Amino acid sequence: MSSNSSEHRSAAAAAAQPAAGPTRRSLLRVLGAAGVGAAAVGALSACAPGTSAAPKALGSVVPSQAKGSTTLWFKDDDLLKVFRGVVPAFTKKYPAVTVNLVGVDIDKKLAPALISGAGVPDGAFLGDGSVLGQAEHLTDLTTQMAKYRADTVQYKLDVNTDGQRLVGIPWDTDPGLLYYREDILAAAKVDPAQLTSYDALLDAAREIKGRDPKAQPIPLEQDPDLAMQWLMMLVNQQQGTGMVDSAGKLTIDTDAFRTALTWIKKVADEGLGARSKFASTAQIAQADGGTVSLVPWAIWYNFLVQGTFKKSVGHWRAAQLPAWTTGGARSGVMGGSSFVIPAKAANPDLAWLFYEYAVYSPEGYQAVFGSNSVYPNGLNTALPSVKSALSAQSSLFKPLAGLGSENLWEVGTQASLAIPPGYRIPTWFNQADAYLGANLQKLMDGKMSVDAVIKQSAADIQTNLVNRA
Repeated sequence: MSSNSSEHRSAAAAAAQPAAGPTRRSLLRVLGAAGVGAAAVGALSACAPGTSAAPKALGSVVPSQAKGSTTLWFKDDDLLKVFRGVVPAFTKKYPAVTVNLVGVDIDKKLAPALISGAGVPDGAFLGDGSVLGQAEHLTDLTTQMAKYRADTVQYKLDVNTDGQRLVGIPWDTDPGLLYYREDILAAAKVDPAQLTSYDALLDAAREIKGRDPKAQPIPLEQDPDLAMQWLMMLVNQQQGTGMVDSAGKLTIDTDAFRTALTWIKKVADEGLGARSKFASTAQIAQADGGTVSLVPWAIWYNFLVQGTFKKSVGHWRAAQLPAWTTGGARSGVMGGSSFVIPAKAANPDLAWLFYEYAVYSPEGYQAVFGSNSVYPNGLNTALPSVKSALSAQSSLFKPLAGLGSENLWEVGTQASLAIPPGYRIPTWFNQADAYLGANLQKLMDGKMSVDAVIKQSAADIQTNLVNRA
């Protein structure tokens, strides 16, 4: 989400050092435009500049004759290291192409480069929440992506589509899952198989608190950006709406938002929610110590499970999200990123060839999500957007000890493949947390009603964001 939760993984990684492998600052990639506070990047002056040569038309190079150099921007984090591991195999396939992967502060540097054309890279990693805001400066990839559309999770195509133009190459899916403490549920005589609705989740939290008055089973996020993204996970695909409809009209004053906000208010009012920030020392202590035990969150919550928890190792499990209605969707989205090719790129074809290889070829996605030098057990805080990769018989990453060696791959891929289409991210999404995210904080603190959050958020977003877009 950066709106991308994708960028937020940095903050989590900075707060949590996984036992195996380096810090995953890109974890906050998922939060990214979301804002949990991505880790600081290295000085921009140390980054290699992009090209400023005359732009070329995409599709002018025959792949077998490809040659030259391409510069691609990533956030300066562990994900950059992972993709650098893909370069040798790509170069073997395209020996006349030199790939330069450069770590930069994309949030600060990419937009000015896209507008001016000075130092613009041939391609860049970008949170889904930021893609459409830059659409006019991006290359139309509709033709190149045509043969891959059927093999791509549809919602990822939707969030990268501007009118009739597909301007992003989908990379990951960040499905919502329900993480829970099996030991605490067992002690409270709660059957996790029955947690199929949000009413059932609320009842389970009550049972747990009845056994332990100090328990606050469900985390209530204190960061406005992440809290808004969490709310959107509960609203978007799960209830078939986003923050805007297909015509760009606000949908905050709807039953979907009212249902989710009312549920959150019950959690807060009944003392069933623990207030803390994602990956903070407080939240880690709450979850590891048993105060928190029911966590509807993005798949990347497992970063904390495998990298920061000590007492509860092996007691966590993951399942599909509950549904709001009987037979309703049990999958939602919280975060995500894609690749874009600037309209003023000097070598768009070379950028496309690398992204095509890294995202859609089995060799590429296995190198990224499978065991690699950065993550020996595989990259497990996100999943591919490629259906054939998600449908693979064998898992791309290994089971996690923190989840009792449960098959997270099976649970996660089921959720990714079930994400309904049609989710829309407005161009101003990353700015909405100043209104909806801030008001959600007041709701959880008992300072604002559901109706007031809806009315005030809708009015402020309409005035300050929609009308100015």
